[in-house]
Amino acid sequence: MSITPKFYKVRRERETMCGIIGIMDIKDQDKMRSQALTMAAKIRHRGPDWSGIFSDDFCVLAHERLAIVDVEHGAQPLHDIEEKRVLAVNGEIYDHKELRKLLKKEHPWQTRSDCEILLYLYDEYGPSFLDKIDGIFAFCLYDAKKKEYFAARDHIGIIPLYIGWDKDGVTYIASEMKAIEKYCEKLQEFPPGHYYLGSEKKFFQWYKPGWMEKKSETPVILTRLREELEKAVKRQLMSDVPYGILISGGLDSSLIAAIAMKFSRKRVESDDKEEAWWPRLHSFSVGLKDSPDLRCARKVAEHLGSVHHEVIFTVQEGIDALRDVIYHLETYDVTSIRASTPMYLMARKIRSTGIKMVLSGEGADEVFGGYLYFHMAPDAKEFHEETVRKLQKLSKYDCLRANKSLAAWGIEARVPFLDKDFLDYAMSFDPADKMCKGRAEKYVLRKAFEGYLPEDILWRQKEQFSDGVGYSWIDSLKAYAEQKVTDKMLEEAQQRFPIQPPATKEAYLYREIFDKLFPSKDAALTVEVGPSIACSSPTAYRWSKQFEGMADPSGRAVGVHKAAVKVI
Repeated sequence: MSITPKFYKVRRERETMCGIIGIMDIKDQDKMRSQALTMAAKIRHRGPDWSGIFSDDFCVLAHERLAIVDVEHGAQPLHDIEEKRVLAVNGEIYDHKELRKLLKKEHPWQTRSDCEILLYLYDEYGPSFLDKIDGIFAFCLYDAKKKEYFAARDHIGIIPLYIGWDKDGVTYIASEMKAIEKYCEKLQEFPPGHYYLGSEKKFFQWYKPGWMEKKSETPVILTRLREELEKAVKRQLMSDVPYGILISGGLDSSLIAAIAMKFSRKRVESDDKEEAWWPRLHSFSVGLKDSPDLRCARKVAEHLGSVHHEVIFTVQEGIDALRDVIYHLETYDVTSIRASTPMYLMARKIRSTGIKMVLSGEGADEVFGGYLYFHMAPDAKEFHEETVRKLQKLSKYDCLRANKSLAAWGIEARVPFLDKDFLDYAMSFDPADKMCKGRAEKYVLRKAFEGYLPEDILWRQKEQFSDGVGYSWIDSLKAYAEQKVTDKMLEEAQQRFPIQPPATKEAYLYREIFDKLFPSKDAALTVEVGPSIACSSPTAYRWSKQFEGMADPSGRAVGVHKAAVKVI
């Protein structure tokens, strides 16, 4: 591995939550460069700290940066000066130090970025390097010598990415759909766990773990489950700016918070040899006044000793934010909007404290079958297949919500339950061990972490985030939609919205806002809709006749739902 030549100053930087734009197969460089700048401005909220751009006669790459280290330097795109390759990336490569050991050649390192490694892994391994990475990412890499481009997205779709094409065959890539929709004749979400090769004009699936194909019969080892999650959280504490934790008061976020607190005193970048730069860990919760989540989160924060912040919003503040939430989320899914609105409001408060990164608990319900309808799973095979289906759809739901709600205010969300190494273990033991069988959902996870949290938090029943922030939130949204959408409007929904027409007045309200913001046919098709109760896939309708004729996705629709835990 080479020492950087003297005439190149090595810059300390770490790339995190950012926004990227790529335009390939271009004909007019000046026009497309100008267009890329306009597009990048639409996603500047994702990276408000600096802008960078590269262009030649074939490609334009633009980048909006959220600076985490060395604010004065570190703008992307990144360059391999020897091979004439250029990289724009939104991501975190958690194992970048270990990945350097895989390199067999000397390379002209320009930075200490965790993302520059992608240039040199591609140089030596081609697209196959993707399976070696532990991280979250969406990127576009351009080879100026070959006029080739290579774009990829992480294993689950934690980082958003969209791709489209115009009538002239120009390819567009962007972190958010709003940047490219008006230019594209065809548009779609970039599929998670895939890469796209420009010379072949096609997608290739790079993420194919064995657990996607069949279930295991290996019993769970609780100590290993605990160790794997702790390692995932510790990896994701990589940060040189103040970070925080989100606490809903439920099991998932509380566990992540407890583990983060365990490692927060030391700096993970120094292998725990140095004291942390930010010794006090700040936690955040959101809800209507006296909501179940606020009460439970307060108890968790007191138990952990975090500096706790409660964000209390009103129903009217939430309703007033709906258009902005739909604009940032780029969805009309009812459950996502219900849950994202409080998160969006909380994010603004978090950013005002100077925190740029937070850890959250998304993904646990998909991995461990935590939604209440999993109580109805008939056997281990069906249980496992449903968790796989849920994980494969996360990019359209919880990952989309967590990333874009926070990115709207320049904050990065990290989700340790979806860490690739953790998934390899958590999805590779016998799903029979995860099944409820008259026990609390996520039983093995709770057992693995006994002693980490107060008992009533550790065994608190699953609440959907949109329920837990206050039951009157959902009820008020329904009432508001009832005022805005008439019976006749809903009856004629099929004519108004021939693509995926809404089934309820609340869904109609959100769809109407979405179509005004994103009028193209393909924009509507990037949203997945279908019958869902308590975050279920349509599978739940096969598992139980209880759901027949129901259309409200609230967790309270499930028979096993109980009143929220009262915290004393």
